[in-house]
Amino acid sequence: MEISCKSEYAILALLEMATHYASGEPMQIRQIAAQQNIPDRYLEQLLATLRRGGILKSQRGSKGGYLLAREPWKITILQVLECLEGLDIRTGEEEINRKTLDSSVVDEIWQEACQAANSVLQKYTLQDVCEKRDSRRQLDVMYYI
Repeated sequence: MEISCKSEYAILALLEMATHYASGEPMQIRQIAAQQNIPDRYLEQLLATLRRGGILKSQRGSKGGYLLAREPWKITILQVLECLEGLDIRTGEEEINRKTLDSSVVDEIWQEACQAANSVLQKYTLQDVCEKRDSRRQLDVMYYI
């Protein structure tokens, strides 16, 4: 499994917004794009999707831009991926009953893997990602001193 470019860019943009969350100021697309090296037009589409999904809110006007709709410690990586990718690991029992024994065994293993991945993604919030990044930055600084 790999994270899509779309999801990676969105998480990077949200990480930038989580970093500036305390200021309460909205961030403009060009600011985020420049900081995270994301194409402006693509980022615009991603942020619109996240806004429709309730992850972000937008503010109009000259000082407008995008803000997190909730605190960074309340937005999980799983919620972001579900919003962008439409992830849904549930399978109906009726679907399993129509499959062969071999394919249903493979499906059960895949469902278990998806549930394990979802468990990890549900555990991490934007705040956690910020903290991990900050601790790695400190290690890098200490290493070069």
